Amino acid sequence: MKILFTICGRAGSKGIKNKNIKNFVGKPLPYYTLSAIDLYLSKHPEVDYDIVVNSDSKELLKMMKSNNMRQVELIVRKASLAGDVVGKIDVIRNCLDEMEIRNTTKYDMIVDLDITSPLRTVKNLDDLISTHWNKNPDLTTSVTLARRNPYFNQLMRTEQGVKRVIASNYTARQQAPDIYDMNASLYAYSIEHLRSGKGVLDGYCEVIQMMDTGILDLDHENDFELMEVIAQYLFDNNAEFQTVRENIK
Repeated sequence: MKILFTICGRAGSKGIKNKNIKNFVGKPLPYYTLSAIDLYLSKHPEVDYDIVVNSDSKELLKMMKSNNMRQVELIVRKASLAGDVVGKIDVIRNCLDEMEIRNTTKYDMIVDLDITSPLRTVKNLDDLISTHWNKNPDLTTSVTLARRNPYFNQLMRTEQGVKRVIASNYTARQQAPDIYDMNASLYAYSIEHLRSGKGVLDGYCEVIQMMDTGILDLDHENDFELMEVIAQYLFDNNAEFQTVRENIK
């Protein structure tokens, strides 16, 4: 199995200044992502791999190049792929194109890890890759179990008051089908799906479930501060999260 790990981050941030290069609980935010990859690869020496960082941020590229965990390759992002409305899948596809040419090689899957989701475990990454390899979907992604369920306790407004989003006779949430929130932490793509030009979820998709308190959307400064509080608790009380942080060099 040959995997291309992609780590993508734009320069700047409208909600949190220089989000991708900030310190998170005392260590550089992007190093948490690289630490999870490093620990996974240490656990699986049989895996052939490349790691590429794609960014238009000179600071991020320099930070990742000088890390002491794993060698990474760098792609300076094209201006055409650096705008606010550019889909991340286009950037990942660019990583695949460039790395195949650069290293004269072919990959079995692409695994993308989001920089702004530092609270992931090696087991999460292991689950993602093994699920994708064994079930062979177009996409495998990470999710959390939703706290609200459209079959039971979510409502929408109609011309005559409100009603359940999906009509049902369930009297307890446990009776309703499981509903998931995508948490944008981990993605594994088949090469064919990435090449197809289809949307991320336009195909056969599988998921792996992560701890729901481990991921927050980092859009504002208070989101970052709240995630640091959660992270410190997890680092103090959960060995799987603690291992990722302690591995950062």
